Amino acid sequence: MTAEEERKSKESRTQEEQKQVPMEKAGAEQGDKVVRPPELSEEEKQLLRIRKTQKSKKPEFRRQESWRYKRVHPSWRQPRGNDSKMRLKLGGRPKLVGIGYRSPRLVRGRAGSGHDEVIVHNPEDLAIVTPDKVVRIAHVVGQRKRNNILEQAKTLGLYVVNRGKMVSEVES
Repeated sequence: MTAEEERKSKESRTQEEQKQVPMEKAGAEQGDKVVRPPELSEEEKQLLRIRKTQKSKKPEFRRQESWRYKRVHPSWRQPRGNDSKMRLKLGGRPKLVGIGYRSPRLVRGRAGSGHDEVIVHNPEDLAIVTPDKVVRIAHVVGQRKRNNILEQAKTLGLYVVNRGKMVSEVES
């Protein structure tokens, strides 16, 4: 099997897998109507696939000597030493951050689903959300305010990524 045949068979398999995604996952049911996330263009879908393969090949950038000393945290810092083997890109050393690892411009900074997300802390924040974006409720929001946000998002027809369960108020 040649490389070209392998590539074609892999593409056909991924297309079949995408067709098998049930419609219930595409949108969250909110009351009597289903609010779906905004549709992505074919170009955006293609760029998201490219980004996914790029990120799978991207190394985990680690700070120089962080594997050697417990006091040096692994969060990335550019090596600057005159004799730094890592800065000189000698073999067997970790890779350096470079512009070649960047995502395609159209899908850069988007969520995994490919949509632009807006983090919402209260119902008033929904006023700035446009229909082409999706809403993510901040993790610090309590249940009462979450319910208010969900109700207002439903009336505005906005898709909420992390809906959770809408709990009715219980009298104590």
